[in-house]
Amino acid sequence: MNIFTARGFFIGSIIIATTIASFAFALFAKSPTATGDGGDRKIVIWKDGVPEARKRSLTEQHGRKIKDLALVHGSVVEISNPATLEALRNSPEVASITSDPIAYAAVREVKEVRDAGDVRANARNSSTRTTAAPQVLPWGIDKIDAELVWPSGNTANPIKVGVIDTGISATHPDLVANIKGGVNTINPRRSWNDDNGHGSHVAGIIAAVNNTQGVIGGAPTADLYAIKVLNAQGSGYYSDIIEGLQWAITNHLQVINMSLGGSADYQPLHDAIIAARNAGVVVVAAAGNSGGAVIYPAAYSEVIAVAATDSTNTIAPWSSNGPEVDVAAPGVTIYSTYKGTGYATLSGTSMATPHVTASTALLLNTPVAMHDANANGAWDPSEIQTQLQSTATDLGLGGFDNFYGWGLVNAYAALQ
Repeated sequence: MNIFTARGFFIGSIIIATTIASFAFALFAKSPTATGDGGDRKIVIWKDGVPEARKRSLTEQHGRKIKDLALVHGSVVEISNPATLEALRNSPEVASITSDPIAYAAVREVKEVRDAGDVRANARNSSTRTTAAPQVLPWGIDKIDAELVWPSGNTANPIKVGVIDTGISATHPDLVANIKGGVNTINPRRSWNDDNGHGSHVAGIIAAVNNTQGVIGGAPTADLYAIKVLNAQGSGYYSDIIEGLQWAITNHLQVINMSLGGSADYQPLHDAIIAARNAGVVVVAAAGNSGGAVIYPAAYSEVIAVAATDSTNTIAPWSSNGPEVDVAAPGVTIYSTYKGTGYATLSGTSMATPHVTASTALLLNTPVAMHDANANGAWDPSEIQTQLQSTATDLGLGGFDNFYGWGLVNAYAALQ
């Protein structure tokens, strides 16, 4: 049901597909279909009980420490000499050393960018505006019936939502009121402001403000936290993602959106995901855009893996599939906020994922009541997942299938 007048216009389009990630303006990294390798950048996992002084001594002796990863008992170390690497690997204090894998933003394409402050973002066939168009209810928010929840007074205030991505625009009028903080794990001395656009687009789907302009998110008063782990090209190291998960746990976030991933099944990342879930954080992640296997971290059982559908409730042909898919959500031609003060229309499981995150935020903002399986008086990640799956609109084959999971997520049905 649409309770807003859908206005605005859409002119000009360019398509940046996975296969042309080297396009000169490189707004987004390609969809992850191959394992990225961090080269000289390694993750050292220490055995239990190794004193900090000994870790420091070993890293100084064998390479250059970049940072520690306390969540997984590890350190990120730059080691260029193969002999030095092998010597450290053979140290009795070391459990394992691997290259630091690379993850990518799970966006399929961008059709349109509107941003008066960043014409460079769409230098060819660009469409810019000096003022935002009147507010619209995006079709995806309408499709999951989030707007039917709001009249009850539940707009997800004050649920804490982390966006592990390229950052969030610190100046966007449709986002700034809901942004409560953030971190840049790539370089903690720099801002978490979005220099790509992907994270801002995700954030708008979750919690764009209900005002008179632009768009409205599925959970329009949720608290947003920008956890910048991907660079301006939309790629980043697993180690920075692990640090982002640590930050989310430390700052007591309740749900995190991970519209990113890679093909590498990496145990330290899995350990970090498990730690987040054990801390009560609901983790929602993109299934991927290869049309093949589900990427990581979505492939982990502790994560709600999200596939992408179009406006006819049909699975996108590029949406990754497999038994790991839990639910589906709108992910084709999604209009939302962008970097700076702009708006863009994007497609990908990146866009489907925040619809589920917004639904989660609304659900977290209700009493657990009869769904409290462990009788602890609060929603746990497993209870949230069960409720979203059991109330999803069945699509595809009857019951669970590898394309839609348990079906199209429905925020209103989940709250009944």
